[in-house]
Amino acid sequence: MPVLFAGDPGSEPVRAVSPGWPRSLGGRSIAGCNARENGPSRRYRLRPGGHPGLVGIATLTSFFARFASAASAAQTPCLLALILLTHVAPAAAQAAGEASLEQVVVTGTRTEKTLDDTPTRTEVVTRQELERTGAVTLTDALENLPGVHLSEVHGKSGHSISLQGLTGDQVLVLVDGLPITASTGSTVDLSQLLLVEVDRIEVVKGASSVQYGSAAMGGVVNVITRPIRPGFSGAAAVDVGTRGDQNHSGDSDDLAWRHLRGLLEGGSQQWRWRVAADALHDDGYAVDPSGWSRQGDRIRREQALARLGWHGGNGRTAFIEFERYREADTQRYTQYAPPNYIPQRKTEDIDRDRLTGGIAWLFDGGTRLEVKGVDETYDSTTRGASNSVATTDRFAGQRMSHLGAQLDLPVWRNQLWQFGTDFRRETLRQTNNGVDELVGGKVERDSQELFVQNDIFLGERTELVLGLRWQDDSDFGGHVAPKIAIRHELPSRSAWTTSLRGSIGEGYRVPNLKERHFLFDHSALGYVVLGNPDLVPESSTSYQLGAVFARGDDLRIELNAFHNEIDDLIQIDSNPSGNVNGVQAYRYRNVSQARTSGLETGVTWRASPSLSVNAAYTYTQTRDVDTGLELTRRPRSVARLGVDWRFAERTVLATRVRYQSSELSSSDTGARSPAWASVDLSLTHEFRGGLAGFFSIRNLFDKQRDFTDPADFGPRSGRLVMLGLRYRFGDAAAPR
Repeated sequence: MPVLFAGDPGSEPVRAVSPGWPRSLGGRSIAGCNARENGPSRRYRLRPGGHPGLVGIATLTSFFARFASAASAAQTPCLLALILLTHVAPAAAQAAGEASLEQVVVTGTRTEKTLDDTPTRTEVVTRQELERTGAVTLTDALENLPGVHLSEVHGKSGHSISLQGLTGDQVLVLVDGLPITASTGSTVDLSQLLLVEVDRIEVVKGASSVQYGSAAMGGVVNVITRPIRPGFSGAAAVDVGTRGDQNHSGDSDDLAWRHLRGLLEGGSQQWRWRVAADALHDDGYAVDPSGWSRQGDRIRREQALARLGWHGGNGRTAFIEFERYREADTQRYTQYAPPNYIPQRKTEDIDRDRLTGGIAWLFDGGTRLEVKGVDETYDSTTRGASNSVATTDRFAGQRMSHLGAQLDLPVWRNQLWQFGTDFRRETLRQTNNGVDELVGGKVERDSQELFVQNDIFLGERTELVLGLRWQDDSDFGGHVAPKIAIRHELPSRSAWTTSLRGSIGEGYRVPNLKERHFLFDHSALGYVVLGNPDLVPESSTSYQLGAVFARGDDLRIELNAFHNEIDDLIQIDSNPSGNVNGVQAYRYRNVSQARTSGLETGVTWRASPSLSVNAAYTYTQTRDVDTGLELTRRPRSVARLGVDWRFAERTVLATRVRYQSSELSSSDTGARSPAWASVDLSLTHEFRGGLAGFFSIRNLFDKQRDFTDPADFGPRSGRLVMLGLRYRFGDAAAPR
């Protein structure tokens, strides 16, 4: 007897599926429906989804800006008390709710599959993990993920991600499957993505150009926003912090770190909406607050968004979302002009406006079509001053437009065919003191891409995925990238299950406009980086082989070996190529060949209903084939340890430990950055009525780099002590 898929509450059945299909189809996206196996009866249901609406941005932004600007300790307790006095809803049991459903992922194959069943290894940062660790930005969310190396963006206060020895330039960052503009070179600043509406984050390591095109050589980070259910609900959080005697003011009692975010959402079965805002103000820090220089920048980040969604039933949806992001950074440093050190100031104002929209349509025959796109502008204005005298006023404006379509066919002979196309256009403008620095005032490029994928089920235990993508770039012509991935589940007669995964794929990346034409002004660090119009695309071949051993839901062991061969690797010269305004100038260049290889291991153990442990270790070896030297800024060993202990019914202590071995800082001098380790603690208590309080200490033992050593890339920020409250009502407080 067939089993019916059911959609959102009140929606009609979508289609029937026979339980006689291969077992490996359980929990897969079939004809656009997310099937989740629910017990031995093999009943399935759709994962609820929704898209919210465009209202109230100005009001939320204004309120959050006023809060974050309040620096006195007297004002903040009033805000905390206000949230405390207004809770009215029942307490959430979110952790239990999340644990009861098998995790569904979409990034590895662009279709919904359970985490255990996807042929492409995917790692997930859940909403529960985000809340327990008090993550505010994407940087915070990823820093505890196994095998992830976070490094500072050149000359900025943000961070980029490295995966398997490939840097942030080769890792594609997406929001709901759509790209986001790079802030430096091809690197996305992870700190510029706040988490107010994020449900989870999926990370796929290794070449993913077949699924996502250029820039996905090293992997993909996909930030997925949470769905909206009908009704009315909301959430708010406020937290404050201090860095002790390194506070900007020198007063350890000052609340130098302030954060507030809020969200309202709801609607009917057919129309749903969301408005949200997030504000983070950080006054910065200094080893010697009485001096002029600041090791930590003063930062103000503010984000507001609105979303409107339509649900027509029977797998037919549409949405539109507008997001506005604003950032203001201030750097203070000195420059030596014998016999004096001259005070310098550099400010950067960033404006990002992002409009996204899309439609998904499930046809009666089971074919599913999805079309979605993004139009984003990213403007940066940098001003420099020496001894309060203005020296530079540089403006850079980027615009990125992307439109994609994906067609998923119904199951045919145990195969799921997928076809798609992407169109992309980028433009770049740059001026210095009002004078154009680019020929003709701006540069632009565009590309058209086609891809095809076939997901083949070979019996009940084996799945094979074949993919191919073709790209035609206006500047570099055509390129083809193939990939093959396989997953096989071994027979088991014990409590243990074993599955094997392997893949071989090609990656490629076209140098973006900034790498070819831009001037990156890092005078604060004593250098600038020049774009190189003679760059050629870089490419890679990625090999992945892994195994997963699981004993029920209590114990999971993962092993994954990787090897990446990169040709024409793009990186910055190790030696300066000249001077610009008396500052050393470096230039992007293509390295002939590079290799990265290593082993990733991970263990997740649920020791008891109140105690869970996860540990991971990654070993990475890199080599520049031409010189025989290892690549810079790639540590060989990275380890993570997480322990969650619910020592009372409503109280959880989360401990996160990070270790990183030494890394090569300079190929010329052989200087190395020393190894380091840090510990974070977070204590969360759930009150009744949807209210929770938390206390956390980041960098518990105050491990900090030696700022007098330019080769030291250890933790920049010292200890940060934070206290906060979270409040949720309506559906936002319900388990997901």
